[in-house]
Amino acid sequence: MSKKRDVAEPDNHVSGQANKPVSRPAHCLTHDEVVLQMKGNAENGLTAAEAKARFEEYGPNEIGDEGGVQPFKIFVRQVANAMTLVLILAMAVSFGIKSWIEGGVITAVIFLNIIVGFVQELKAEKTMSSLRSLSSPTAFAIREGRAISVPTREIVPGDMVEIKTGDTVPADIRLIEAVNFETDEALLTGEAVPVRKEADDIFDEETGPGDRLNVSFSSSSVTKGRARGVVFATGMYTEIGTIAAALRKKNSKVRPVKRNAEGKAKPHRYAQAYALTGSDAVGRFLGVNIGTPLQKKLSRLAILLFWIAVVCAIIVLAANKFSDEQEVIIYAVATGLSMIPASLIVVLTITMAAGTKRMVKRNVIVRNLRSLEALGAVTDICSDKTGTLTQGKMVVKRMWIPAKGTYSIGQSNNPFDPTDGEIFHSQQPPKDINFEDEEKSKCIAPQEALEKSLALQSYMWIASLANLATVHQNDNGEWTARGDPTEIAIQVLASRFDWNRERFTAGQSATWKQIAEFPFDSHVKKMSVIFEEVQSGTTHVFTKGAVERVISSCESLYTSDEMRDAVLMTDEIRNDILDNMEALASLGLRVLALASRKYEDEIDMKDKDVLNRVDVEQNLIFRGLIGLYDPPRIESAPSVAQCHRAGIKVHMLTGDHPGTARAIALDVGILPARMNELSKDVTDAMVMTAHDFDKLSDDEIDRLPVLPLVVARCAPNTKVRMIEALHRRKKFIAMTGDGVNDSPSLKRADVGIAMGQAGSDVAKDASDIILTDDNFASIINAIEEGRRMFDNIQKFILHVLAENIAQAFTLLIGLAFKDSRGLSVFPLAPVEVLWIIMITSGMPDMGLGFEDAQPGIMSRPPQSLKRGVFTIEVMLDMIVYGVWTAGLCLSSFVLVLYGFGDGDIGNDCNNSYEDSNGIAVCDTVFRARATCFACLTWFALFLAWEMVDMRRSFFRMQPGSKRYFTQWAIDVWSNQFLFWAIIAGFVTIFPTLYIPVINHIVFKHAAITWEWGIVFVEAILFFVGIEGWKFAKRVYLRHHEGKGIKSDVGMEQAVSADSRE
Repeated sequence: MSKKRDVAEPDNHVSGQANKPVSRPAHCLTHDEVVLQMKGNAENGLTAAEAKARFEEYGPNEIGDEGGVQPFKIFVRQVANAMTLVLILAMAVSFGIKSWIEGGVITAVIFLNIIVGFVQELKAEKTMSSLRSLSSPTAFAIREGRAISVPTREIVPGDMVEIKTGDTVPADIRLIEAVNFETDEALLTGEAVPVRKEADDIFDEETGPGDRLNVSFSSSSVTKGRARGVVFATGMYTEIGTIAAALRKKNSKVRPVKRNAEGKAKPHRYAQAYALTGSDAVGRFLGVNIGTPLQKKLSRLAILLFWIAVVCAIIVLAANKFSDEQEVIIYAVATGLSMIPASLIVVLTITMAAGTKRMVKRNVIVRNLRSLEALGAVTDICSDKTGTLTQGKMVVKRMWIPAKGTYSIGQSNNPFDPTDGEIFHSQQPPKDINFEDEEKSKCIAPQEALEKSLALQSYMWIASLANLATVHQNDNGEWTARGDPTEIAIQVLASRFDWNRERFTAGQSATWKQIAEFPFDSHVKKMSVIFEEVQSGTTHVFTKGAVERVISSCESLYTSDEMRDAVLMTDEIRNDILDNMEALASLGLRVLALASRKYEDEIDMKDKDVLNRVDVEQNLIFRGLIGLYDPPRIESAPSVAQCHRAGIKVHMLTGDHPGTARAIALDVGILPARMNELSKDVTDAMVMTAHDFDKLSDDEIDRLPVLPLVVARCAPNTKVRMIEALHRRKKFIAMTGDGVNDSPSLKRADVGIAMGQAGSDVAKDASDIILTDDNFASIINAIEEGRRMFDNIQKFILHVLAENIAQAFTLLIGLAFKDSRGLSVFPLAPVEVLWIIMITSGMPDMGLGFEDAQPGIMSRPPQSLKRGVFTIEVMLDMIVYGVWTAGLCLSSFVLVLYGFGDGDIGNDCNNSYEDSNGIAVCDTVFRARATCFACLTWFALFLAWEMVDMRRSFFRMQPGSKRYFTQWAIDVWSNQFLFWAIIAGFVTIFPTLYIPVINHIVFKHAAITWEWGIVFVEAILFFVGIEGWKFAKRVYLRHHEGKGIKSDVGMEQAVSADSRE
């Protein structure tokens, strides 16, 4: 506790100071002084123990979570909602007419709904809260000498962090190193122009936050370059923390008054603002203007059902000539309540929360609940290649040096180990080598070869120094690497020749010193560094990047190892280089070009950051090509095939060369294997470069026979145009992205998917879902879960509404049974209606929400969001199941009353079992009512099981199973929540029938004996009717679903069908 007392309170916090104040604000000290006073380590960072101790001392790095899970608000939502208030109104009416039993039962239903809703929604909120923490930003912190990904909330003062383009700064950081580093601080300062940072500058204490160029502020985003620094302030002690209260303020719920140019408003404008504010409040209360689109739709449905309930109640009163008899009024209330789906919205919320939890287990984090509804409708996936369809574990397989020939790297079991795998050399260029038969290549000793070849040394300088990755052996003898996968692979190659970057740049005896860096840019497609050779003082430019871009900046190359006379670059030589690149790309390799030159211009070290990149990256000497292989993930090809079976097309949008992209696309099945059988205009459209695609007008794109399945050399704007083109073809798109420039396309797509490992914070913020493993197969998991959830929502909505229809028909048609007073004798008592609502709706519907995916869920076309859950099939099912159930229930009432009874309805049989003389004059009516009650209860419960699959037979829900007679029992037991919910409803009917007083006085029915025969026969008829309807649907759908993409439709047929469209 004493430690925490030393920490300044946020209210007294001095701008620029640390959580625990240091000698001066961080911007007034050198970075070495800040590291020392923060008790950090500039090289190895904190240890795990130190980080844990500081986390306990300073708390999480957060600026507030708006209260987190708030049980009181959840409780208020259960009480203050439209459905509960309808029940409260019904309770008030019951007590008002002194119908104590019915009023008491309604009270019990209200309390039960509130308690169950509160407990379940509290669990759901806790689940969603935990999932939100999973999708929170991460930062790269140096812990024990290794750069590890740490949740931003766990960053502590004294941490060493690395930040790069696209990252969100995790805390207030005193910069130690900044290379072309700029941040967007508009959130803090209001300035839209990015701010360039200088690590070595020192400023006065009075310097404002916007001018502290040696500090990077929490929540600002990195727009350019990279940096390294020490954290000095976290959470509420950061600059952004001091204005967090203002940032957390929600938009006012009061509509503004419209004013004229002079700022005045007439009285009707005030009335308009008050009316709109009131309507907004009512809309929020009713749920029609908050939540996801489906939640809003169901809230509007509940309002519609409320008015239908009012109509039904009026019908009951009208059928009894608006009698003021207590029994008529309470029956009207019960009839109205039978139409109210009290648990519908709660079940939807719980189903969505459970779905998001399941997705986490399948490597998908949902950031936007709307995407849950959208995933099942996805028709096209636009995916990146590297790390998504491929493993993201780059290894160098080939290198070509014009003066030496081609080098091949043999098989390696550890991509980070430079000692694993042999190196072979051939004097021929790649285009002249048959790589399937490389017997002419000879194995070489890399270090010996390097010593004998100036051309190889020049090549290796670029591989080693134009590279930010580190590869080293730890104390345990294991090879570890840190950095971009491409640069790691190239650094491993340099290490094979003992040309590791750290050998030349680390320590006091470093022979090379970095002067400037030009990071990779998606528009330039190159990366360059300027290094000074310490001993000679000469400076060199080292460049790597896309082959076409690099060779356009080259003026010469060497064709002999002596490197005496450079050969001028000509168009013929450039074409020869491109031919060799094509040869390597045809192997599925990602090909980069390496180039360098001496830099003759003077460099002012104070103005080194204003160097003109175009001037630096010109007149280069071409040194060679390097071919990297990123093997496809094992699961990519099966996942792409699964997409095709599901009616989903996969488009690969990659920055790679067309040859590389085409080879990988063929490998994983994005392109059809028999492309030669398709027409030329189709095959030309299937693989395009971004240059060719972007120069087409929208009309020309729309006239293409198919949209490209592969777009190579893709730029961010190309992704946006592809989304727009797909939207014009009425497609529903999921788009993946990881970089800063991907955020426009992620926002434009129907479902934006960010990469959890390689993705930038900007991309994650723009996305709807995040893949924690960056794996294409996880997209399929997300779509499958989206379809499963959509199906389950349809199931419980259908169950609820079919049950409502059944109750309404039973109660309204039952009005025809009149006693001698001319009043209706009700087939179901009000308490029976309430019991059915309570027992057969909430818990079974939750169970349906937890159902597993149906067999073949990924072998059918995507669903249409235009129709939503209320398809024609669902509407028909609702009517058929409701009418069939009502018909059976009414027939059971009629059979007992007229078929086997004397048909005497008696008098006052809605209230009492016996007359004033103690004679059971209403025994037949009470038995008929009990039979009808048992039928409706059981049928509503059995209907939940029938809804597990809306088309397949309940007895054959697993079409491939060999268990012809027992499979239904296995399916029933597989969802134990639903099983026990139904069994509970099934069993609890017996106490209501056979416990004295409860049966006659409360439920207004009598114990039954032989009538169970009617119940069992009608239960058989219920299953026969439902199964018959499902069979008729299957026959109809088999004859009318020819347009859907079925499981046996191959990729070639799908492409051909699209081209015909």
